[in-house]
Amino acid sequence: MDRPPHPLALTVSSPIKIDIWSDIACPWCYIGKRHLEAGIAALGDDAPEVEIEYHSFELSPDTPVDFEGSAADFLAGHKRLPVEQVQGMIDRVVGIAANAGLEYDYEALQHTKTLKAHELLHFAKDQGLQLELKERLLKAYFVDGRHVGRVDELVALGAEVGLDADAAREALDSDRYAAAVQADIAQAAAYGIQGVPFFVIDGRYGVSGAQPAELFSQALTQVAGEREAAA
Repeated sequence: MDRPPHPLALTVSSPIKIDIWSDIACPWCYIGKRHLEAGIAALGDDAPEVEIEYHSFELSPDTPVDFEGSAADFLAGHKRLPVEQVQGMIDRVVGIAANAGLEYDYEALQHTKTLKAHELLHFAKDQGLQLELKERLLKAYFVDGRHVGRVDELVALGAEVGLDADAAREALDSDRYAAAVQADIAQAAAYGIQGVPFFVIDGRYGVSGAQPAELFSQALTQVAGEREAAA
């Protein structure tokens, strides 16, 4: 685990904060989410209380909202790799996702710009529904083949987790959370984050990538132990 700057001093009794930089269109972010959840669950009754907050990160900010072509087509152009090689990469990540209990459907996947989805996640955070929306958006993108770049679709997905549809639409149409999204992206740059998922645990330890569940269990146990020792 790496140490990002700006450590936070927290008490033993307060929840362990887990800040996660993530993108809706990142297959490893959904896998990493499942691994984190499994790592917490594996601790059972010994699991410390945690508070999870997601932060915005755009892997491909130049993506159009309505991309014509498959995910393989986009990745081949973006990474300048042969389509056959990209398809092999996709097949590999689909297999790893399946081991995490996720059924990715790249045939149905609609590649799109995720900026508005990030704005909606900030709105959902203010409504106390960010975690629910994050799960719904990831499933919508990788499993259900929904278009998470269009406002109408985002409003509908938000309503599924309990967001007020009219308020969600107003938040997106007004760009009210655009600055918050850019602030997250700027903070990622300040931390030196170049790829996602990236987990910052307790404001002190950085975990990069969709690491195994065991690593998250160990990290949380270590942080809890350090707090107790410092108390």
